[in-house]
Amino acid sequence: MTAPFLLRGVDLAAFAVALVNRLHSGGVVVSASGPTGFVDALRRNWPRTRSQLYWVARLTLVNRVEDLAAFDAVFESVFADAVLGVDPPGLKQSMGTAAAVHPGVPGRASTLADGGLPWTTRPASVTAVDARTADIGIPDALPSRIVARADEPFERFDPDDLRLLGEWLEQAAAHWPRRRSQRRELHRHGKRVDLRETMKASRATGWETLRVARTRNREYPRRVVLVCDVSRSMQPYATIYLHLMRAAALRQNGIRPEVFAFSTSLTRLTAALSHRSPEVALAKANAKVTDRYGGTHLGRCVGELVSASHGNALRGAVVIIASDGWDSDPPDVLERALIRVRRRAQKLIWLNPRSAQPDFRPLAASMAAALPYCDVFMPAHSVTGLRELFAVLADQ
Repeated sequence: MTAPFLLRGVDLAAFAVALVNRLHSGGVVVSASGPTGFVDALRRNWPRTRSQLYWVARLTLVNRVEDLAAFDAVFESVFADAVLGVDPPGLKQSMGTAAAVHPGVPGRASTLADGGLPWTTRPASVTAVDARTADIGIPDALPSRIVARADEPFERFDPDDLRLLGEWLEQAAAHWPRRRSQRRELHRHGKRVDLRETMKASRATGWETLRVARTRNREYPRRVVLVCDVSRSMQPYATIYLHLMRAAALRQNGIRPEVFAFSTSLTRLTAALSHRSPEVALAKANAKVTDRYGGTHLGRCVGELVSASHGNALRGAVVIIASDGWDSDPPDVLERALIRVRRRAQKLIWLNPRSAQPDFRPLAASMAAALPYCDVFMPAHSVTGLRELFAVLADQ
């Protein structure tokens, strides 16, 4: 009797994509054509054993010798407990649980309950979730070589990788902060009953109240003010933070964020970074900041931000300062400026890429003076760090 085929009844495209995602999370670099070659190899030489499946995946998905150990670990974690290879009926018998069935499509299984590989194509209709509580993941638009380096600091990236990250930032699923006003709006999940709208709706049902109208407080976009240190000590991270500031300047949320850069003086970059072309926007920003990669007057520039005519933009805003804390001015200058910032701003977020180091200590006098006035202190030195920043902004 011939041996049963593996992957019988499995959607190969979904299977290949899910396996490649697991390999990415394990640190294996897979080329863009890897999933296509894997599916083509499966169709040409259908595996009968787990060993044959292993070699098909290894020969088509692994491109570097240093990734072999990581590939073996991921493959073992995925297929170690599979019964009959990875045949769906065998999986259901071994796990003792029935696969979920898509509504309206009998017999089409969904993703495994334990978060494993999807054994068949996912449904076309996905249940909508609240965007404010949804997990912010790395988009698939990022190349695999960057996804595999999600925890590496930006100082190890070359200019081409930083450009790709800039394009990702413009499309990232970050939800800018919002503020709750005293005005109210109709909402089905509101907690307060609107008697006027309820009675108005009852006119169509013979004055019988069949639908209760509810309201909630209306939310408006909260202004975000980004201030980036472009001195010499921040040179490895200044480019990616400029990309982040450009993504903020392009955000269409009703209120345009204010963007500034400083080294020895403060420069407003909101208009320059609002250009549609990334290359033109960064070129204009670099040309406008004439003192970049020089000294640092952190306290003086923050004080100028509060004292200038655009200081009113800080009222009720979320202020993000990206700096390593090195300052040529005395620490009390920065402390007095931050006291004025906290009186106006709703929240102060400080991004210090040096804080990602395990032995980091706020030894710089200005950084130590600024910490008591920071609501959030984080590194944001990598792709994972930027995801954490987006999560913090979404919770505002």
